[in-house]
Amino acid sequence: MISALTKARLIDIVSKENYDDSNAGRLVYSYDATPQFQSMPDAVIAPRNKTEISQIVKICNQFHIPLIPRGSGTNLCAGTCPTEGGIVLLFKHMNQILEIDEENLTITVQPGVITLDVIQAAAKIGLFYPPDPSSFAISTIGGNINENSGGLRGLKYGVTRDYVIALEIVLANGQIIRTGGKLAKDVAGYDLTRLFVGSEGTLGVITEATLKLIPAPQTKKTLLALYQDIDSAAQSVSNIISSKIIPATLEFLDQPTIQVIEDYTNIGLPIHAKAVLLIEQDGDAETVNRDIMKIEKICKQGHALSVETAQSEDEAEKLRNARRTALSALARLKPTTILEDATVPRSEIAKMVTAINSIAEKHQITICTFGHAGDGNLHPTCTTDLRNDEEMKRVELAFAEIFEKAVELGGTITGEHGVGAMKAPYLELKLGESGIAAMKAIKHAFDPNNVMNPGKIFAKEARKRLVMTR
Repeated sequence: MISALTKARLIDIVSKENYDDSNAGRLVYSYDATPQFQSMPDAVIAPRNKTEISQIVKICNQFHIPLIPRGSGTNLCAGTCPTEGGIVLLFKHMNQILEIDEENLTITVQPGVITLDVIQAAAKIGLFYPPDPSSFAISTIGGNINENSGGLRGLKYGVTRDYVIALEIVLANGQIIRTGGKLAKDVAGYDLTRLFVGSEGTLGVITEATLKLIPAPQTKKTLLALYQDIDSAAQSVSNIISSKIIPATLEFLDQPTIQVIEDYTNIGLPIHAKAVLLIEQDGDAETVNRDIMKIEKICKQGHALSVETAQSEDEAEKLRNARRTALSALARLKPTTILEDATVPRSEIAKMVTAINSIAEKHQITICTFGHAGDGNLHPTCTTDLRNDEEMKRVELAFAEIFEKAVELGGTITGEHGVGAMKAPYLELKLGESGIAAMKAIKHAFDPNNVMNPGKIFAKEARKRLVMTR
């Protein structure tokens, strides 16, 4: 609880209109896009600048008040759910593009800037910001940085971390530091920039970011390859990469997902196919044409039923948008949709998809699988009903087995969604006790009073082997 005196101090900092502790105001920020998690904050605050944030953080640190930085709330790991109460920090006033530096190919932004606005601002001057999470039209850069968001273009271009070159951060004690810079090389001390990217708001509050831009590709082409079995599709993925071709996107959809998306979009997707690869290449025209021809050949040799290249940008855009609508399409089936991400080496994709299907059948639940096949990042998605307690127990057991299988195959429990509160119990599967201890030591060094987004990443009790949960 926030005392009356502390409330008065916070209002003095941000003004009355930027402090909300009404029931309605708190309810709006009691959850994010993650099913099963909801918890009321004590207040919602919208600071106007880094100085106000520093003052707020000092008060939270003094009185051990949890502080939860929040973007648009699109994350899928309960990373912005105020599970321990406290203050939700909004960035609606800190949503400006501060600078575009064409000489150094950078863009400097505040955390509340929408990802799509960054992409479009860069495109206007012939530059390219590649990270493209499916929520890019509404997600914020601050949220992308905290979760180290990926996207469809991750195979060729990497994830958010690969484009963050400088940060301004308010630490848990209220001090403000700057990391990195507009530099091609910088090995001065620990790489704090990369440490904070993906830290899920548990180490500090990001107040400004400088992002790397690259020249925009001249052209791009998109193709759709249909398969009668998942193994052939997975093998084509491996064959494409081993042929030294790195597509801009290399997406996988299983038959149930294709059916649901087609029902939703009505664009003529091949619902008879057991698996589909959506592949896009970009670059100069000569390279793109050469690579697409090679990819077509590889897919056909890999027993694809058909391989078709989009004949127009409009047709290609429809295919890309269809893939991006997968979650929305699946969400229409039942009241609750749980979208997870488990990543394996791309050579293990077929085994992982087969395992997911087997696990779903074992626990008598519905799971559709799609994802970024090129980098092995799969999204097993369960449509269920949160009100059915018995079914939800089966869903939890199923996902526990999926995470364990991913780690068994040399993968990880999350490739781009983050750990948050949802996957915290499973982190030890990936890191082991020593790895968890090392991370906790870093957390304690930056945030000894545990006020920065507590209850995220580190579980109060790690999930042991599955036999203990059955």
